[in-house]
Amino acid sequence: MLRASLREVSGASPPGEPPRRGEGAPRSGVAAAAGRARKVSAALKEGHVTPTELCQRCLSLIKSTKFLNAYITVAEETALKQAEESEKRYRRGQPLSVLDGIPIAVKDNFNTAGIETTCASNMLKGYISPYNATVVQKLLDQGAVLLGKTNLDEFAMGSGSTDGVFGPVRNPWSYSRQYKEKSVPKSHSEDGESNWVITGGSSGGSAAAVSSFTCFAALGSDTGGSTRNPAAHCGVVGLKPTYGLISRHGLIPLVNSMDVPGILTRCVDDAAVVLGSLAGHDPKDSTTVQDNFKPFELPNLTDVSKLSIGIPKEYHAPGLSSEILALWSKAADLFKNAGAKVIEVSLPHTRYSIVCYHVLCAAEVASNMARFDGLEYGHRSDMNKSTESMYAATRREGFNDVVRGRILSGNYFLLKQNYENYFIKAQKVRRLIANDFVKVFGSGVDILLTPTTLSDAVPYMEFIKEDNRTRSAQDDILTQAANMAGLPAINVPTGLSERGLPLGLQFIGQSFQEKQLLTVAKWFEKQVKFPVIQLEVKRHDHGAFQHQKSASFS
Repeated sequence: MLRASLREVSGASPPGEPPRRGEGAPRSGVAAAAGRARKVSAALKEGHVTPTELCQRCLSLIKSTKFLNAYITVAEETALKQAEESEKRYRRGQPLSVLDGIPIAVKDNFNTAGIETTCASNMLKGYISPYNATVVQKLLDQGAVLLGKTNLDEFAMGSGSTDGVFGPVRNPWSYSRQYKEKSVPKSHSEDGESNWVITGGSSGGSAAAVSSFTCFAALGSDTGGSTRNPAAHCGVVGLKPTYGLISRHGLIPLVNSMDVPGILTRCVDDAAVVLGSLAGHDPKDSTTVQDNFKPFELPNLTDVSKLSIGIPKEYHAPGLSSEILALWSKAADLFKNAGAKVIEVSLPHTRYSIVCYHVLCAAEVASNMARFDGLEYGHRSDMNKSTESMYAATRREGFNDVVRGRILSGNYFLLKQNYENYFIKAQKVRRLIANDFVKVFGSGVDILLTPTTLSDAVPYMEFIKEDNRTRSAQDDILTQAANMAGLPAINVPTGLSERGLPLGLQFIGQSFQEKQLLTVAKWFEKQVKFPVIQLEVKRHDHGAFQHQKSASFS
């Protein structure tokens, strides 16, 4: 079974009382990896473990958990070379940063030189970028070891990580002891094949990779909740930074005015570490902030009495499960009992936000997807009757129904006769939504506390009964307003549902106030003591998911 090797890498406790994050001293250098990159970095410096050993163990876990379908491409050869270089630096006593030698993964909509970038689409199968996305290059410059590219919904359009050409991603918690003991009927096969649940999306591969201990941190993207949603379903931390704090250069765009690279880790401290290495101005992205960003270490907050926590009443949305509602209420009481001021606030235009978001999203998608014409890169149809017929055939063959549907919707909204009634009106409503946040924060509120998702993760077979558009409208409802306002937001794993699946809550902060947001999130994380996943995996051979490729930098 995989449990023993997981214990080696993660420091997960033996059977019995479920371990809690941050509790107990590490039993070895590698055991420090209970989700904490800083501790592993210290173990690397002290020589308790080498970067190569760490990389090999993560690569071994990727192979053991291949059935999760978290990775599209595994860059084993390159990763081991990077680990060797890191090892040399540690021997010289000159590590580049806290991230030197730390294995990471990257969502497959970030360009990586020498490694295929597919966006989980036939349109980009075989495409190898000539350059690295700025965020990828920054991580490599810090000495991080890139293990591979993670799975997603095609072109990041979805909320389940079920609509990519490489197949759906399975939530690691489907194979946890917590879920099996509470949910899987005895009559089903031992591994609960028919009961596996989705990861959420669209960064489901990155969330599953972090949750299953195959890497210590992963990059996602967040346009309407695509980092926070899967983070909530997979029991990991998911940070969407302020728009403009991190470069989008090399992130294949979905909605330029909302896209933000997201960070997935197993604890808030690690999210701060990764943020510190990524944030700051990029000459290649004119939307990045000009001010210098100073990386920070999060203080251990002991007194929350000066904090004002806002509870937006509009986030008590239709379909919110009783479990999430109870968890939200308990979290508010936690702050109140610790001396914080907890007040109900109103964001009155929230009820219009999901419709507004989908109009703007479709319009920008239509514009962004125009570049995929079969001429310069990616898939090209064999149709050769005319240039126009080649364009049409290329796009018909390259995009799935979801992408084509959004392109059609967006072009409809952008028609001359519809432009004022849809696109311009949605822009005006977006401004009202952003102003709601400005007013609330201007009234003295420091942080907003909301649910991240309406419920825990649903079984795959249930999820696919609804179409992508319907699911996205339901699943983005609590997260997309932060994108439209450009605000930082973070999912913090908070508890387990009655079915033994993760539930998360969202904290929304003020623009460029990531330090305050993460400090409060860290305090909350420490109070709730979310349990470590007890992953029990024997052996799964799923022929449908044998696409996983190897790659190396050229």
